[in-house]
Amino acid sequence: MTRPARTTSPVACGTAAERALRHVSNLARGGPVEPAWRITLHFHPDRPFAGVPLLQAMTADGRYRSQFETGTSNGGPTASPGGDRRRWESRLFAGAYDSAPPRDRPVYGSLNHRRRPTGGSPRFGSAHLRLNAATLVRCTFCDPDSVFEPVHLGTAERLDLPERADADAGAGDPLDDYVEAHVHGGVLFSRDVEALVLDPCYRGSDVETDAHRFGGSFGVPVEWHPGFSARLHAVAEHPAYRGRDVVDAATRVAVGGLLTARCIGDAVRTGSEDEQVLKRVWHCTVRFGSPP
Repeated sequence: MTRPARTTSPVACGTAAERALRHVSNLARGGPVEPAWRITLHFHPDRPFAGVPLLQAMTADGRYRSQFETGTSNGGPTASPGGDRRRWESRLFAGAYDSAPPRDRPVYGSLNHRRRPTGGSPRFGSAHLRLNAATLVRCTFCDPDSVFEPVHLGTAERLDLPERADADAGAGDPLDDYVEAHVHGGVLFSRDVEALVLDPCYRGSDVETDAHRFGGSFGVPVEWHPGFSARLHAVAEHPAYRGRDVVDAATRVAVGGLLTARCIGDAVRTGSEDEQVLKRVWHCTVRFGSPP
């Protein structure tokens, strides 16, 4: 692998981020990251935040907020005091962030080492921000996801996790098959993002309009991946995957027998279904739809 280019990092010495990076570096194994790989931050672009469409809120903020600030998550929302996310993070980074304010904590994403156009971990959202190469030097990585309390960690200088992930591919749920990434030092859209990538189900929608405003504000191009869609009958054939209640909800929200990010998002905004159940409907859409 080629060694990544050295860049000036916004992680200052003596900060929680610097202590976390140093701790993980001491535990990491392997050679340097491939500089063509990218970190992807997944989210659902049609969800509201504080009563405002998410992309509009992101445009106003200028930076990406972790669940420690927002109180929301497309994974497990456990960043509250005493919650599992705080415990996992304390374990991963040797307590570096235990007393840090929420905005200083790392942002979670995935390393798209397979270079998939849909991003590294689409289970967490139909859209993603693709970060630029300069962010790699201030990232840490783990495999599997931190929810499983992994012991295999990495940095941009020492990373054998993609090989581990590829060796284990097919052994479990495909939605869990990714290398988790932690971006230390914050994510500023104008500095760190090279593209906003959307599902084509949002073409011609308010989401596309908001996406272009976001892109224009920060010099970020808007791109489109192939899109996820699943036939309702394909999801109904696997009730044990996420539960019979998920299949029932999918039946109610599908449009023309088809599940997409857009129809699921419509159901979230109207409040017609339980949001946690709809999160699992999205999982089924990714797992049993196309692209595979």
